[in-house]
Amino acid sequence: MKIKFLLKSFRVTTIKTLYNTIKKVKKQSTKKFIIFDMIACAFKYQAAFSDYLEFEFYLLNTKQRKTYLTNGKNNQLVKMFNNKKYWHILDNKNEFNDYFKKYLKRDYLNPNFTKEQLSIFLKGKSKIIAKPINGVGGKGIKILDAKEDIFNKYNNHLLEEVISQHPQLSKLYNQSINSIRMFTFFDGKNSYLLQSILKIGNGNFVDNFSSGGMYAFLNEEGVVITPAIDKNDNIYGVHPISKKQILNFQVPQFEQAKKLVLKATKELEEIKYIGWDVAISKDGPCIIEGNSFPGIFQIKPRFSKDKIGILPKYEKIMKIKL
Repeated sequence: MKIKFLLKSFRVTTIKTLYNTIKKVKKQSTKKFIIFDMIACAFKYQAAFSDYLEFEFYLLNTKQRKTYLTNGKNNQLVKMFNNKKYWHILDNKNEFNDYFKKYLKRDYLNPNFTKEQLSIFLKGKSKIIAKPINGVGGKGIKILDAKEDIFNKYNNHLLEEVISQHPQLSKLYNQSINSIRMFTFFDGKNSYLLQSILKIGNGNFVDNFSSGGMYAFLNEEGVVITPAIDKNDNIYGVHPISKKQILNFQVPQFEQAKKLVLKATKELEEIKYIGWDVAISKDGPCIIEGNSFPGIFQIKPRFSKDKIGILPKYEKIMKIKL
Protein backbone atom coordinates (compact mmCIF):
# COMPACT_ATOMS: atom_id res chain seq x y z
CA MET A 1 0.00 0.00 0.00
CA LYS A 2 2.83 2.41 0.87
CA ILE A 3 4.62 1.68 -2.40
CA LYS A 4 1.39 2.15 -4.37
CA PHE A 5 0.79 5.50 -2.73
CA LEU A 6 4.37 6.64 -3.42
CA LEU A 7 4.07 5.70 -7.09
CA LYS A 8 0.69 7.40 -7.33
CA SER A 9 2.16 10.57 -5.80
CA PHE A 10 4.72 10.76 -8.59
CA ARG A 11 2.14 9.89 -11.23
CA VAL A 12 -0.32 12.66 -10.31
CA THR A 13 2.31 15.33 -9.59
CA THR A 14 3.84 17.34 -12.41
CA ILE A 15 7.47 18.45 -12.31
CA LYS A 16 6.28 22.06 -12.14
CA THR A 17 4.02 21.39 -9.16
CA LEU A 18 6.76 19.49 -7.34
CA TYR A 19 9.26 22.28 -8.03
CA ASN A 20 6.84 24.94 -6.75
CA THR A 21 6.11 22.91 -3.61
CA ILE A 22 9.82 22.56 -2.83
CA LYS A 23 10.29 26.27 -3.52
CA LYS A 24 7.56 27.17 -1.00
CA VAL A 25 9.06 24.86 1.61
CA LYS A 26 12.49 26.44 1.19
CA LYS A 27 11.01 29.85 1.99
CA GLN A 28 9.91 28.54 5.38
CA SER A 29 12.65 26.04 6.23
CA THR A 30 16.42 25.66 6.14
CA LYS A 31 16.04 21.89 5.92
CA LYS A 32 18.36 20.27 3.37
CA PHE A 33 17.53 17.54 0.84
CA ILE A 34 13.84 18.42 0.93
CA ILE A 35 12.89 16.26 -2.05
CA PHE A 36 14.29 13.16 -0.36
CA ASP A 37 12.45 13.96 2.87
CA MET A 38 9.21 14.43 0.92
CA ILE A 39 9.65 11.05 -0.76
CA ALA A 40 10.39 9.41 2.61
CA CYS A 41 7.22 10.96 4.10
CA ALA A 42 5.15 9.79 1.13
CA PHE A 43 6.35 6.25 1.80
CA LYS A 44 6.33 6.21 5.61
CA TYR A 45 3.20 8.26 6.30
CA GLN A 46 1.39 8.21 2.93
CA ALA A 47 1.75 11.98 2.88
CA ALA A 48 1.09 13.56 -0.50
CA PHE A 49 3.68 16.15 -1.50
CA SER A 50 0.99 18.75 -0.84
CA ASP A 51 0.57 17.29 2.69
CA TYR A 52 4.27 17.86 3.36
CA LEU A 53 3.74 21.57 2.69
CA GLU A 54 0.22 21.93 4.10
CA PHE A 55 0.98 20.23 7.42
CA GLU A 56 4.53 21.57 7.66
CA PHE A 57 6.27 18.20 7.95
CA TYR A 58 9.57 20.06 7.74
CA LEU A 59 8.87 21.32 11.28
CA LEU A 60 8.04 17.90 12.72
CA ASN A 61 10.01 15.04 14.20
CA THR A 62 9.21 11.39 13.53
CA LYS A 63 6.89 11.03 16.53
CA GLN A 64 4.89 14.10 15.54
CA ARG A 65 4.65 13.15 11.86
CA LYS A 66 2.97 9.87 12.79
CA THR A 67 0.06 11.80 14.33
CA TYR A 68 -0.97 13.64 11.18
CA LEU A 69 -3.86 12.51 9.00
CA THR A 70 -2.50 12.45 5.46
CA ASN A 71 -4.14 11.95 2.08
CA GLY A 72 -3.14 8.31 1.97
CA LYS A 73 -4.43 7.58 5.46
CA ASN A 74 -7.65 9.47 4.79
CA ASN A 75 -8.13 7.33 1.68
CA GLN A 76 -7.83 4.28 3.93
CA LEU A 77 -10.52 5.59 6.28
CA VAL A 78 -12.91 6.16 3.40
CA LYS A 79 -12.19 2.68 2.06
CA MET A 80 -12.73 1.12 5.50
CA PHE A 81 -15.93 2.89 6.48
CA ASN A 82 -17.69 4.26 3.38
CA ASN A 83 -19.27 1.72 1.05
CA LYS A 84 -18.59 3.01 -2.46
CA LYS A 85 -21.97 1.75 -3.69
CA TYR A 86 -23.61 4.46 -1.58
CA TRP A 87 -21.33 7.41 -2.33
CA HIS A 88 -23.79 8.72 -4.91
CA ILE A 89 -26.33 9.58 -2.20
CA LEU A 90 -23.95 12.20 -0.84
CA ASP A 91 -22.11 13.12 -4.03
CA ASN A 92 -25.21 13.91 -6.15
CA LYS A 93 -26.81 17.01 -4.70
CA ASN A 94 -30.38 16.21 -5.71
CA GLU A 95 -30.13 12.67 -4.26
CA PHE A 96 -28.68 14.11 -1.08
CA ASN A 97 -31.51 16.60 -0.70
CA ASP A 98 -34.15 13.91 -1.18
CA TYR A 99 -32.50 11.51 1.27
CA PHE A 100 -31.81 14.08 4.01
CA LYS A 101 -34.79 16.32 3.32
CA LYS A 102 -35.86 16.70 6.95
CA TYR A 103 -32.43 18.10 7.86
CA LEU A 104 -32.33 20.80 5.15
CA LYS A 105 -35.06 23.06 6.55
CA ARG A 106 -35.42 24.87 3.23
CA ASP A 107 -37.26 24.52 -0.04
CA TYR A 108 -35.58 23.05 -3.15
CA LEU A 109 -36.41 21.90 -6.67
CA ASN A 110 -34.66 19.04 -8.45
CA PRO A 111 -33.39 19.35 -12.07
CA ASN A 112 -35.58 18.70 -15.12
CA PHE A 113 -38.47 20.55 -13.54
CA THR A 114 -41.60 21.62 -15.38
CA LYS A 115 -42.72 25.23 -15.74
CA GLU A 116 -45.54 24.57 -13.31
CA GLN A 117 -43.14 23.14 -10.70
CA LEU A 118 -40.84 26.13 -11.15
CA SER A 119 -43.72 28.56 -10.75
CA ILE A 120 -44.75 26.94 -7.48
CA PHE A 121 -41.16 26.89 -6.21
CA LEU A 122 -40.55 30.58 -7.03
CA LYS A 123 -43.68 31.80 -5.30
CA GLY A 124 -42.72 34.35 -2.63
CA LYS A 125 -39.01 34.24 -3.50
CA SER A 126 -36.97 37.11 -4.94
CA LYS A 127 -33.63 35.28 -5.07
CA ILE A 128 -32.70 31.60 -5.38
CA ILE A 129 -29.54 29.47 -5.53
CA ALA A 130 -28.72 27.36 -8.62
CA LYS A 131 -26.24 24.49 -8.12
CA PRO A 132 -24.67 22.16 -10.70
CA ILE A 133 -25.56 18.60 -9.70
CA ASN A 134 -21.99 17.32 -9.46
CA GLY A 135 -20.21 20.58 -8.69
CA VAL A 136 -17.46 20.71 -6.05
CA GLY A 137 -15.73 23.49 -4.17
CA GLY A 138 -18.56 25.93 -4.82
CA LYS A 139 -17.79 25.99 -8.55
CA GLY A 140 -20.72 26.94 -10.79
CA ILE A 141 -23.05 27.99 -7.98
CA LYS A 142 -25.07 31.08 -8.86
CA ILE A 143 -27.45 33.42 -7.06
CA LEU A 144 -30.34 34.15 -9.42
CA ASP A 145 -33.05 36.74 -9.53
CA ALA A 146 -36.39 34.96 -9.53
CA LYS A 147 -37.39 37.00 -12.60
CA GLU A 148 -34.60 35.55 -14.78
CA ASP A 149 -35.21 32.96 -17.50
CA ILE A 150 -34.52 30.14 -15.09
CA PHE A 151 -36.49 27.46 -16.91
CA ASN A 152 -34.46 27.58 -20.13
CA LYS A 153 -31.05 28.42 -18.61
CA TYR A 154 -30.96 26.38 -15.41
CA ASN A 155 -33.27 23.41 -15.93
CA ASN A 156 -30.30 21.06 -15.40
CA HIS A 157 -29.45 22.66 -12.04
CA LEU A 158 -30.66 22.04 -8.52
CA LEU A 159 -32.55 25.10 -7.25
CA GLU A 160 -32.64 25.98 -3.58
CA GLU A 161 -34.16 28.60 -1.34
CA VAL A 162 -31.62 31.17 -0.12
CA ILE A 163 -30.66 30.59 3.51
CA SER A 164 -31.13 33.59 5.78
CA GLN A 165 -27.96 33.50 7.88
CA HIS A 166 -27.81 34.05 11.64
CA PRO A 167 -27.03 37.74 12.38
CA GLN A 168 -23.82 36.96 14.31
CA LEU A 169 -22.34 35.07 11.35
CA SER A 170 -23.46 37.78 8.94
CA LYS A 171 -21.56 40.34 11.02
CA LEU A 172 -18.43 38.24 10.51
CA TYR A 173 -18.96 38.28 6.72
CA ASN A 174 -22.32 38.94 5.09
CA GLN A 175 -21.72 38.13 1.42
CA SER A 176 -21.70 34.34 1.88
CA ILE A 177 -23.07 31.66 4.15
CA ASN A 178 -20.25 31.02 6.62
CA SER A 179 -20.76 27.32 7.19
CA ILE A 180 -19.37 24.80 9.67
CA ARG A 181 -17.65 21.68 8.34
CA MET A 182 -18.43 19.00 10.92
CA PHE A 183 -16.73 15.60 10.69
CA THR A 184 -18.69 12.68 12.11
CA PHE A 185 -18.20 8.96 12.61
CA PHE A 186 -20.87 6.32 13.20
CA ASP A 187 -19.76 2.99 14.67
CA GLY A 188 -23.08 1.26 14.02
CA LYS A 189 -24.50 2.25 17.39
CA ASN A 190 -23.14 5.63 18.46
CA SER A 191 -22.22 8.71 16.46
CA TYR A 192 -19.29 10.99 17.28
CA LEU A 193 -18.18 14.48 16.31
CA LEU A 194 -14.52 14.17 15.32
CA GLN A 195 -13.77 17.87 14.78
CA SER A 196 -15.24 21.08 13.37
CA ILE A 197 -13.99 24.05 11.37
CA LEU A 198 -15.61 27.36 10.50
CA LYS A 199 -15.48 28.27 6.81
CA ILE A 200 -15.65 32.00 6.12
CA GLY A 201 -16.17 33.82 2.84
CA ASN A 202 -13.72 36.48 1.68
CA GLY A 203 -14.64 38.54 -1.36
CA ASN A 204 -17.00 35.92 -2.82
CA PHE A 205 -20.55 34.68 -2.21
CA VAL A 206 -19.34 31.18 -1.34
CA ASP A 207 -17.11 30.24 1.60
CA ASN A 208 -15.22 27.41 -0.10
CA PHE A 209 -11.46 27.30 0.43
CA SER A 210 -10.84 26.74 -3.29
CA SER A 211 -12.96 29.80 -4.16
CA GLY A 212 -11.08 32.31 -2.03
CA GLY A 213 -12.57 31.50 1.36
CA MET A 214 -10.74 30.80 4.60
CA TYR A 215 -11.16 28.44 7.52
CA ALA A 216 -10.43 28.35 11.24
CA PHE A 217 -10.64 25.56 13.81
CA LEU A 218 -13.31 25.29 16.48
CA ASN A 219 -13.08 23.73 19.91
CA GLU A 220 -15.75 21.42 21.33
CA GLU A 221 -17.89 24.42 22.34
CA GLY A 222 -17.80 26.01 18.88
CA VAL A 223 -15.26 28.75 19.70
CA VAL A 224 -12.60 29.66 17.11
CA ILE A 225 -9.22 28.66 18.53
CA THR A 226 -6.88 29.50 15.61
CA PRO A 227 -6.53 32.39 13.18
CA ALA A 228 -8.19 31.75 9.82
CA ILE A 229 -6.07 30.74 6.84
CA ASP A 230 -6.70 30.81 3.08
CA LYS A 231 -5.29 28.72 0.21
CA ASN A 232 -2.44 31.20 -0.26
CA ASP A 233 -1.38 30.68 3.35
CA ASN A 234 -2.51 34.15 4.41
CA ILE A 235 -3.41 34.32 8.10
CA TYR A 236 -6.29 36.35 9.52
CA GLY A 237 -7.09 37.07 13.15
CA VAL A 238 -9.48 39.76 11.94
CA HIS A 239 -11.61 39.53 8.81
CA PRO A 240 -10.04 41.74 6.12
CA ILE A 241 -13.40 43.02 4.86
CA SER A 242 -15.75 43.14 7.84
CA LYS A 243 -12.91 43.94 10.31
CA LYS A 244 -14.59 41.63 12.81
CA GLN A 245 -12.55 39.49 15.18
CA ILE A 246 -12.23 35.88 13.99
CA LEU A 247 -10.14 34.43 16.81
CA ASN A 248 -12.36 33.58 19.83
CA PHE A 249 -15.53 33.99 17.75
CA GLN A 250 -18.38 31.91 19.21
CA VAL A 251 -20.43 30.11 16.58
CA PRO A 252 -24.08 30.60 17.54
CA GLN A 253 -26.24 27.52 18.18
CA PHE A 254 -23.24 25.21 17.90
CA GLU A 255 -24.69 22.57 20.24
CA GLN A 256 -27.88 22.40 18.16
CA ALA A 257 -25.76 21.98 15.01
CA LYS A 258 -23.81 19.18 16.70
CA LYS A 259 -27.01 17.34 17.65
CA LEU A 260 -28.30 17.73 14.10
CA VAL A 261 -25.32 16.07 12.40
CA LEU A 262 -24.98 13.35 15.04
CA LYS A 263 -28.57 12.39 14.29
CA ALA A 264 -28.17 12.69 10.51
CA THR A 265 -25.07 10.48 10.40
CA LYS A 266 -27.18 7.55 11.64
CA GLU A 267 -29.50 7.81 8.64
CA LEU A 268 -27.05 6.19 6.20
CA GLU A 269 -25.24 3.34 7.97
CA GLU A 270 -23.26 2.40 4.86
CA ILE A 271 -21.38 5.74 5.02
CA LYS A 272 -19.91 6.01 8.50
CA TYR A 273 -17.32 8.77 8.01
CA ILE A 274 -18.88 12.00 6.74
CA GLY A 275 -17.93 15.66 6.39
CA TRP A 276 -21.09 17.79 6.78
CA ASP A 277 -21.49 21.43 5.79
CA VAL A 278 -23.92 23.11 8.17
CA ALA A 279 -25.38 26.60 8.03
CA ILE A 280 -26.73 28.47 11.03
CA SER A 281 -29.84 30.24 9.80
CA LYS A 282 -31.90 32.74 11.72
CA ASP A 283 -34.26 29.82 12.46
CA GLY A 284 -31.53 27.39 13.55
CA PRO A 285 -28.97 24.97 12.08
CA CYS A 286 -29.60 23.32 8.72
CA ILE A 287 -27.50 20.91 6.68
CA ILE A 288 -26.20 22.17 3.33
CA GLU A 289 -24.52 18.98 2.11
CA GLY A 290 -22.56 15.91 3.13
CA ASN A 291 -19.29 14.55 1.77
CA SER A 292 -18.55 10.84 1.42
CA PHE A 293 -14.88 11.73 0.95
CA PRO A 294 -14.26 14.21 3.80
CA GLY A 295 -11.43 16.64 3.30
CA ILE A 296 -8.37 16.71 5.52
CA PHE A 297 -8.25 19.51 8.06
CA GLN A 298 -6.00 19.72 11.09
CA ILE A 299 -4.31 22.51 12.97
CA LYS A 300 -1.02 23.55 11.41
CA PRO A 301 2.04 22.89 13.58
CA ARG A 302 2.78 26.62 13.75
CA PHE A 303 -0.50 27.10 15.67
CA SER A 304 0.03 24.09 17.94
CA LYS A 305 2.14 23.87 21.09
CA ASP A 306 2.73 20.13 20.91
CA LYS A 307 2.55 19.81 17.10
CA ILE A 308 0.27 16.78 17.36
CA GLY A 309 -2.14 16.02 14.52
CA ILE A 310 -5.74 14.80 14.56
CA LEU A 311 -4.99 11.13 13.77
CA PRO A 312 -4.74 9.83 17.39
CA LYS A 313 -8.24 11.16 18.13
CA TYR A 314 -9.63 9.54 14.98
CA GLU A 315 -7.94 6.22 15.78
CA LYS A 316 -9.28 6.22 19.35
CA ILE A 317 -12.87 6.89 18.30
CA MET A 318 -12.77 4.56 15.29
CA LYS A 319 -10.89 1.85 17.24
CA ILE A 320 -8.26 1.39 14.51
CA LYS A 321 -4.53 1.84 14.05
CA LEU A 322 -3.20 3.21 10.77
